[in-house]
This record gives sequence, C-alpha cells and structure tokens, in this order.
Amino acid sequence: MNRPLLFLDVDGPLNPYAAQPERRPDGYTTLRVPRNDALQDEAGLSSRRRPLRVWLNPEHGRILLRLGFELCWATTWMDDANRWIAPVLGLPELPFVDFGDALLQKRPDGVHWKTGRLVDYAGGRPFAWVDDEQSELDQTYVAAHHQGPGLLHHVNPRIGLRGNDFHTLAGFAQSLDTSQTTG
Repeated sequence: MNRPLLFLDVDGPLNPYAAQPERRPDGYTTLRVPRNDALQDEAGLSSRRRPLRVWLNPEHGRILLRLGFELCWATTWMDDANRWIAPVLGLPELPFVDFGDALLQKRPDGVHWKTGRLVDYAGGRPFAWVDDEQSELDQTYVAAHHQGPGLLHHVNPRIGLRGNDFHTLAGFAQSLDTSQTTG
C-alpha cells in the first residue's frame, strides 16, 4: 500500500518567516541563502540583495519522517529545497512539485496557484498539504477535483509547525490506515 503524500511548503510551515525578525524562535537555527542561488523575487528576477534569512528547526525533519507520509516539496523553492532545506532538517532528497508556468500566477477564481498542481500531482492519492496561504476556496477545489482524501492544514507563519500540527498530520495518516483496513 502506498503511503499518503505530505506536500511541504517551506516559508511559513518550516521557516516561520513572519516571526519577530529580531528574535529567532527557540530550537531554530539560522540559515543564510544567497539570493542568486535561491528563490527568485516575485517579479521572477534573481536578486543580488543580502542573503535570505531562513529559520529552520532541525528536529522537524526527524518528526516528519515518522509521520507515515511520503514527503514531497510543494514550495517556490522547488528542487532548491533539496539543496538548502533538506540537509538542515536531516531529510533525504525529496521529490518536488514543479509548478512551471503556474508559479506565483494569480488565478481568476481565487484558488491558490499551487492547488491545481497539487491535486494533479496526487492523482487521486490521499494527501495532506501544509501551507500558510490556503483558503476555503482551496478546500472547495480539492473536494471537487480530488478523488481521494485530502487534508489542507494551515500553519501560522509567525510560529511555524508545532506539536499540535504534527499530531493533526499523524491523526490524518492513521485515519487512512484505519479506513483502508476496515473498509
């Protein structure tokens, strides 16, 4: 049996970028990523400004690996998450969703630009998605277009993933095991 997918956004869930900028959260380490090697700015242009500050909690990788999911990057970092984020978290190289021309493109229906690509990538397979930018429109879209169970789990970008978030994810994965063995 295939494990459900866990789509991981970086900025917000793993990197609480909206936390007080002068105070790194407890348990987190600071990573400085040169902007010309990392994300492009919103206009799609590489910037030579000062390095991007990323806060990561190395314990998150160990916890994520034990949740019962197949992990997959669902972030603007795309494959760069394997270069910069995975090593700090102790994660192996992970597959990533290639957002291609959908990257940062606003949709006229208000659905997040990632949502359609994630549903397509999952192909009916159960998934959870942790992000800080989901809305009810995304939940409605997933319910209408995805044949399997889907959990859209919002994470506050001021605090990132916490124990209760991991419990929710583990509970979702366990509920799938239960429904498949009893159904």
